[in-house]
Amino acid sequence: MHQLTVAAHEREIKGKGAARKLRKMNKLPAIFYGPRTEPIMLAIDYPEFERITRMPGYENTILNLHIASNHGEENRKAMVKDLMWDPVKDVCLHADFYEISMDHAITVDIPIHLVNTPLGVTDGGLLQVVRRELSVSCLPGKLIDSLEIDVSGLAIGDAIHIRDIALPEGIACVEDGDLTVAVVSPPTGQMEAVSGEEIEEETAASGEETAEEAQQNEKGGDR
Repeated sequence: MHQLTVAAHEREIKGKGAARKLRKMNKLPAIFYGPRTEPIMLAIDYPEFERITRMPGYENTILNLHIASNHGEENRKAMVKDLMWDPVKDVCLHADFYEISMDHAITVDIPIHLVNTPLGVTDGGLLQVVRRELSVSCLPGKLIDSLEIDVSGLAIGDAIHIRDIALPEGIACVEDGDLTVAVVSPPTGQMEAVSGEEIEEETAASGEETAEEAQQNEKGGDR
């Protein structure tokens, strides 16, 4: 997992008015906090932060926050915890950074990418993606950008479950292993044909039962 350095300045003035002034100066209001850290109000250069948010998987990127203040400078490890967006202008209004420790495990969602074409799709089946992310736990240094899963061997009716995924060393899944990730469904026409056959079989069985009941009724009437 790559790491990025982000320059930040501690800000003393708080409130909505101060945040608006920062945005006019092309600065992003932010806050840094964690289980062993008192919250620190920050200001970040907006173009620099925008560059980060345009990177794939930036949510799981480890950031080296270089924080400058009246007391000096310090470096802290963090990840993006939450972002507040303007619903009209599509610009970020505020960022939350959560402190992490390189020797303490974190739980994050990593993207799943299915690679190659399943055998079942070549035969006319349809690949259905059930899950696009996987929740895992690992040390920050073991974190990966995404997880590739080879689905080339899936025939029609086959599925991949979480328990089937081979994770890199040091990464553990925190979800139920029986959950489905992807499945190759039969062609629509084949599903309709099967359904039609089942209906015919049920109708025939129903007719046989009716005939047997009729015979029993006739015998009962003779008595």
